[in-house]
Amino acid sequence: MAIAAAKKAPNPTDRHIGARVRMRRKMLAMSQTQLADALGITYQQVQKNESGTNRIGASRLQQISRILQVPVAFFFEGGADVSAPRGVHGSALSIAQIDDFVTSSEGLRLIGAFMRVHNADLRRKIVMLVQEIAGDDGNWKPKRTGATDRFATQARRNKPIGRRVERR
Repeated sequence: MAIAAAKKAPNPTDRHIGARVRMRRKMLAMSQTQLADALGITYQQVQKNESGTNRIGASRLQQISRILQVPVAFFFEGGADVSAPRGVHGSALSIAQIDDFVTSSEGLRLIGAFMRVHNADLRRKIVMLVQEIAGDDGNWKPKRTGATDRFATQARRNKPIGRRVERR
């Protein structure tokens, strides 16, 4: 009688690195096939790398960082800190949960559209609308897990990207 091998769940770090690869690839409007061709692998291997099913080796990660034009450290930023205390269900969002949203296709579409809104007053109203829909009181702060995300901090400091059109 044959015993079926139990499926092993992807390591959280591998999933995080894969999600960051996917996020950066989508930010550059690059397809999985384009990344695969640049790496000399199949698009299926890129899919498995991005899902965390296949672990990305150090030399491959360095190659990916050159293609995606980011430092290798970018892929580790915002990752779960295994030594950090875990919050109870329903607690404030963690950096990892935020990262999961930001790397999703919905998150990327929302961020891209929001960044194209250049009117600061309108942006504030959009945030207030979403907070109202979500039942948020506006005092939300992310739960820190010990990791800091340099790119999120940088994004908060920078002005909107694109051409600013003044209304009269």
